[in-house]
Amino acid sequence: MIDLPQKIVCVGLNYRDHAEEQGVDLPERPLLFAKWPNTLIADGQPIRIPAVTQQVDYEAELGVVIGKRASRIAVDDALDVVRGYVVANDVSARDLQFSDGQWVRGKTLDTFLPVSELVPASEVPDPQALPIRAILNGQVMQDSNTSNQIFGVREVISFVSQAITLEPGDLIITGTPAGVGAFRDPKVWLKPGDEITIEIDGLGSITNPVTAA
Repeated sequence: MIDLPQKIVCVGLNYRDHAEEQGVDLPERPLLFAKWPNTLIADGQPIRIPAVTQQVDYEAELGVVIGKRASRIAVDDALDVVRGYVVANDVSARDLQFSDGQWVRGKTLDTFLPVSELVPASEVPDPQALPIRAILNGQVMQDSNTSNQIFGVREVISFVSQAITLEPGDLIITGTPAGVGAFRDPKVWLKPGDEITIEIDGLGSITNPVTAA
């Protein structure tokens, strides 16, 4: 797993197909929120569901690890500060997320961010051409491509850096495509005994069992 980052910056509603499944307009700029390092776990470690939530969702995401200090960087230069990429699962307690009026508690429960080992940026020629999938108990739930991002990696890094200085080791997770459990009919929630896999072609995969806390 990656070293503990100083910051974990996340982007909400950043895939066209995810906006379509919710029936909402595309955002005019990246929607940012944060997760904390207590959320991080590695491939194979359990996602632990505490008693405070009954609606836990999966979110397949591309993660970007920063390699150089970046402040107010231009879009065209943004990939120069990337150390590498990871596969990530932005696990979310939807009942807490939607009832609290903000997303901190629902997004930052312990174990709610599985990530893979880092793949160096030099091995990923185009972060906007990566097939991405979520597979729950052997069933494909999300199947999209990073080309469907509304704001690509370059735009996200530049946008964040206009207001927040990015430091080496910081992690940005860049949004999830359509197919999350919250917008299915019927809804699908993670439960103890499940196994969730996130795959990104060229980066590998992570598989995590789900248990009760």
